[in-house]
Amino acid sequence: MTTQPLPEHPDFLWRNPEPRSSYDVIIVGAGGHGLATAYYLAKNHGITNVAVLEKGWLAGGNMARNTTIIRSNYLLDESAAMYEHALGLWERLPEELEYDFLFSQRGVLNLAHTLQDVREGVRRVGANRLNGVDAQWLTPDEVAEVCPILNVSPDTRYPVLGATFQPRAGIAKHDHVAWALARRADELGVDLIQGCEVTGFVKDGDRVVGVETNRGRILAGRVGLAAAGHSSVLAEMAGFRLPVQSHPLQALVSELHEPVHPTVVMSNHVHVYVSQAHKGELVMGAGVDAYNGYGQRGSFHVIEHQMAAAVELFPVFARAHVLRTWGGIVDVTPDASPIIGATPVENLYVNCGWGTGGFKATPAAGWTFAHTIATGEPHPLNAPFALERFTTGALIDEHGAAAVAH
Repeated sequence: MTTQPLPEHPDFLWRNPEPRSSYDVIIVGAGGHGLATAYYLAKNHGITNVAVLEKGWLAGGNMARNTTIIRSNYLLDESAAMYEHALGLWERLPEELEYDFLFSQRGVLNLAHTLQDVREGVRRVGANRLNGVDAQWLTPDEVAEVCPILNVSPDTRYPVLGATFQPRAGIAKHDHVAWALARRADELGVDLIQGCEVTGFVKDGDRVVGVETNRGRILAGRVGLAAAGHSSVLAEMAGFRLPVQSHPLQALVSELHEPVHPTVVMSNHVHVYVSQAHKGELVMGAGVDAYNGYGQRGSFHVIEHQMAAAVELFPVFARAHVLRTWGGIVDVTPDASPIIGATPVENLYVNCGWGTGGFKATPAAGWTFAHTIATGEPHPLNAPFALERFTTGALIDEHGAAAVAH
């Protein structure tokens, strides 16, 4: 089947139905994960009496502020299984959704600048291969063959000692991904309700039976939270706490350039990552700011440090002009792995804590969260990511294992 690009602003985005008095399922958050959950509830489980509530506009939160990287080369078994399932879904979705969201498998390089980086990278390649994830270890000369504009000279502040490479990884156009999922969910009967902020929960004893919103009370059999950056706020409204902290995450794009950057490059040591979008702008990002906050901006010294490193790695970018900068809000758990599953409140489920890994996980997060909501039981892929692991101690410390979480 040949996919066709749709108009820049699909008409259905401007439809904003009045919420009905009740639904089988309410999803809070119309970002990538919320839309994917609604789509898979309808497609995989036949549950179409679903409302996706968004306090702003569809995909206007973190989905509009990510840097579009897709990969599955995580170290730990649980993470690798989740992200590899996501990558397999990414490879099928353009045809399945009949929407060209510019999924480009151009590969991802994770650079090593220190002996510890090298050891971690070689270890991760071995673990990836054992888990069926495509991964290679490249020497500096091989890195230069993949990305000729990268400075692999040993006489630099961050010498390239090698890199891991995942050829199937790449990027996709984030807003088109959201529109593709939303369009198909809409066609299956899901209500996408924008400008509808959840202000509280309706309870019957210890069970959630609906939500209070600025557009009135809406009852529901089950409620799923997929509001990146604000999950802890919603949890407090429902009467429990989540082990997550919210941090700003910064990125920027340049003005348009001719295609010069053939892949995605990430530096584990300085947490900078660089790709080139389909239109030609350079996309660069940093690690999370250290402080907690809900502002969609970050500290200047953080992004300045990352860009200084990027220019040393890519001298050709020194003359590029910044077009715009922005910040998202990411939820970070103590082990830098997500929470997907039931909460202490009956009928209330949560999908949060993805940190910087949310976009790449979008289809698998929706697939597993939909399964959990529909059946009341976790999917095997998200069972290890239950909230209970923070009391049992069965943590999935991907941050410490992989050195960089992007």
